[in-house]
Amino acid sequence: MTALALSHGPLRRARQFLALTKPRVVTLIVFTAVIGMFLASPGWPPLNAVLFGTLGIALAAGAAAAINCLVEQKIDAVMARTRGRPLPRGDITSLQTLAFASVMGVAGLAILYARVNALTMWLTLATFVGYAVIYTVLLKPATPQNIVIGGASGAMPPVLGWAAVANDVTAEALLLFLIIFVWTPPHFWALALYRAKEYAKAGLPMLPVTHGSEYTRLQIGLYTAALFAVTLLPYAIRMSGAIYLVAAVTLGAIFMGYAVALYRRYSDALARRTFRYSIVYLAALFSALLVDHYWQ
Repeated sequence: MTALALSHGPLRRARQFLALTKPRVVTLIVFTAVIGMFLASPGWPPLNAVLFGTLGIALAAGAAAAINCLVEQKIDAVMARTRGRPLPRGDITSLQTLAFASVMGVAGLAILYARVNALTMWLTLATFVGYAVIYTVLLKPATPQNIVIGGASGAMPPVLGWAAVANDVTAEALLLFLIIFVWTPPHFWALALYRAKEYAKAGLPMLPVTHGSEYTRLQIGLYTAALFAVTLLPYAIRMSGAIYLVAAVTLGAIFMGYAVALYRRYSDALARRTFRYSIVYLAALFSALLVDHYWQ
């Protein structure tokens, strides 16, 4: 079979199904989950928990993303950012998506139950329901606070990782949850600002649509300030040391700079840069936690 045939056959089909899982989003989810695994152990975590925990969480996250694509396919079709996804294009059917998501979700949960522990499986199932059903179906079309309330599901990955290794959820794990929970609104609202017209066209009550740009930018500033304070807590409770503290202060100061600039002199380009930095920020912050954990 030629390379051209593959590009139009099984390989292209595989890429379409992969796109349903939102690989970039799942990558960040898995990354924070793995950090949670390492932070839960004073030394190196058990290889079995890391490997099978990562696989199970990744499969469940991909399944939740596919369900999100299934539920929102009509909305995705009217938004420039998402109209190229497989469902709006008609490359994959709703039934195929449901079957794909079901197989992945069941496989992920089964792996977690059989090879990790029951606690991680149940927490992952709750996270799946929170994102795929409570956020996607109930909250997103109903309230401009959708991303705040629904952010609880997105903040769960480090807790899942922690539970996979420790078979417990401690205060430290909940602090990791809190960091991502407070990070989510300024991260997502920066995107919503420069996509406000698309969200309005799709009929979604995102904060910039319902309350306007200035109010949203104020909320971004307030949440970013709260995030700065929350990220100091790992040092305050001696979960981390000076390396993490320097990173948290530096990264947080830059994020605050973006938030202030966004409020004072808004532009779509600045909102895009703020959104992109927020991703770098979270990855760098959790990396600093990991480095600090093993440096001490």
